[in-house]
Amino acid sequence: MSKAVIIGGGAAGYFTAINAKENNPELDITILEKGKDVLQKVKISGGGRCNVTHACFTPKELIEFYPRGKKELLGPFHQFMTGDTFEWFENKGVPLKIEGDNRVFPEANTSQAIIDCFQNAVDKLGVKVFTNCGVNAVYQQGKQWVINTKNKDFIADKLVVAAGSSKKVWELCKTLNHHIIEPVPSLFTFNIKDSRLVDLLGTSVPDATVKIIGTKLEASGPLLITHWGMSGPAVLKLSAFGARILADKNYQYNIEVNWLSKSSQKVLNILLNLKKKEPRKTVILKSPFTEISKRLWERFVLYADISKHQNWADLNAAQLEKLANQLTKGTFNANGRTTFKDEFVTAGGVDLKEINFKRFESKRHKNLFFVGEVLNIDAVTGGFNFQNAWTGGYICANALATRTNE
Repeated sequence: MSKAVIIGGGAAGYFTAINAKENNPELDITILEKGKDVLQKVKISGGGRCNVTHACFTPKELIEFYPRGKKELLGPFHQFMTGDTFEWFENKGVPLKIEGDNRVFPEANTSQAIIDCFQNAVDKLGVKVFTNCGVNAVYQQGKQWVINTKNKDFIADKLVVAAGSSKKVWELCKTLNHHIIEPVPSLFTFNIKDSRLVDLLGTSVPDATVKIIGTKLEASGPLLITHWGMSGPAVLKLSAFGARILADKNYQYNIEVNWLSKSSQKVLNILLNLKKKEPRKTVILKSPFTEISKRLWERFVLYADISKHQNWADLNAAQLEKLANQLTKGTFNANGRTTFKDEFVTAGGVDLKEINFKRFESKRHKNLFFVGEVLNIDAVTGGFNFQNAWTGGYICANALATRTNE
């Protein structure tokens, strides 16, 4: 009987094990988990609801959400895609739903539905799971793999590394002659201390455009003001695509925010029109843009050197231009970062040039596989990192289940 060992009791590891065992019931599969609990990242993801995937059903469109791994995932996504994820969970009795922002969650609205699905499947299939079983060393002995843990040694014909963002596991990968791209944080919010944002916790705009000044980095989408600065999809997308650049800057940089995603000239024309149409109305009392809340509007007005009592008719050209610039070219200094919720994602991991993505197998060693975030693949927030885990796990499982070694 062929034996496979999977290092890592996370989403990618479980998905790989379940599919491999279903494809080849004779395959002996063991999952080794470092901690006492498994599937903890699944449990906390999506605010405890598990953002399973994203409603994007075309491979060429889907890869655009991956700052690292875009080119390598195109082929795999043609084999196992978002629609396949829906079908897989549906067949396991876990129907999924698409929300307004295209994020996908279990209809049960809890990550426990996914955890129970995986636990029930491994129990039914006879996949062995060992907790508190951290791996100390891995080496080859003939054609087999020896996995040394604090409790015992495991022998495997095929070895899968699915341990996610683990510094210790990356060190193990180096001993197997694999190059590790130095990991840096990927999804994080911007720490910004600015008088315009004070006490505006929870204020958001639906479509802002954010740029990192001095770079080509730019992203659009909802923007959220938090007690530490700025977050929301626009900021998180920038943090993912700019992960290495911002790390090199030691997380100290300036950003430009267009709160309306409109040109400065267009906004200025709207303000000039208001000056003509509503000359006697007090500027600060009401935002003319529905996207901008009253409190946020007040900050921009005051920052443009417009007093609380000025009417539209009182504004001179310089004040109008300053206000337009506050709305479309506001600059803020970012100093530091904060992890996005508890969902720590890194840019970095096993060099993708060393992986055969037709099998998610090492090019350096036969029967050594890598799936999930242990690879130098990461995505923006919204279910994309899980889709990478499902796709890699499915393809790797097919390779594991193959009864011959061709």
